[in-house]
Amino acid sequence: MARLAGRRALFAVPVVPVVLVVTFGVFAIAAASPFDPVKAYAGTAALGADQETLDRLRENLGVDESFVVRWWHWLTSALTGDLGHSSVLRQPVTQVIGERLVWSALLCAVAFAAAVTLGTLLGVLAARRPGSTLDRAVTSLAYTLEAAPVFWIALLAVWLFALQWDVLPAGGLTDTASEQVTPRQVASHIVLPAGVLAVSQLPWFTLYVRQGVADALAEDPVRGARARGLGEGTVLVGHALRSGLLPVLTLIGSRVPELITGALLVESVFSWPGIAAATVEAATAVDFPLLAALTTLATAAVLAGNLLADLLYGLFDPRVKLSEM
Repeated sequence: MARLAGRRALFAVPVVPVVLVVTFGVFAIAAASPFDPVKAYAGTAALGADQETLDRLRENLGVDESFVVRWWHWLTSALTGDLGHSSVLRQPVTQVIGERLVWSALLCAVAFAAAVTLGTLLGVLAARRPGSTLDRAVTSLAYTLEAAPVFWIALLAVWLFALQWDVLPAGGLTDTASEQVTPRQVASHIVLPAGVLAVSQLPWFTLYVRQGVADALAEDPVRGARARGLGEGTVLVGHALRSGLLPVLTLIGSRVPELITGALLVESVFSWPGIAAATVEAATAVDFPLLAALTTLATAAVLAGNLLADLLYGLFDPRVKLSEM
């Protein structure tokens, strides 16, 4: 397993030029943005400031140079571990990422685990009797949720669970009057954002599991297991489910970008203090160093997702030998 991970990591070496191009593109797009980083940094004080003061502030922030020069300065500093200083959050970029990454990772992990678990359960139930009422209901629900925008689901969840029923908090990490972060408060506040993010990923896992298990149930090994008198539960879990989950393993890596995009919207709606929320602030304030660092982090997350999919596929598919991957 360690050798496989090492070989897959070596395949990621050519992605370095891609990261360079992506970060260069971030600086170029940010430079063409209509937002002014100086005014975003100064806030309301920029309304009464004269042009000389704004020019001096622009020079101090280093945004008076071309984006190519700024990108090169950021890149050379990043190679030494210095990711720069966030102008919008008034903190070093490493500190911003360190404080927020754990909350984004927690949100995505809970949502992903819930989506995989519930999607597997619904997919198996639908695949047991293709064409049945339950199968049509699960499939229809999956296609409906697939078409629903994640921000619409988030707003609907806030309206229903927080405003109408008042059973869950509408947003944030802790209660408004609380000065301390406690596991109990985090657990209650993560339910809505993680649930919405899980629902946005649920259709893909449900449909893939349904199709995979339905195909596995029609294969000769499963028919042979039934002919030998094995119980339906043994046939379903021991044979069909293991084979039917293989396509889902390849889906894990491809869903990472969608998970990151969904987290960006969910964190914004629920005021969750994660990386995605910082991305929105960095984009609107044209915070070059923070945008470039977050883009690189997202690229690394996609690569890690693809690596995880390869490792899981090698573990669960008996036809694949790890030594040959």
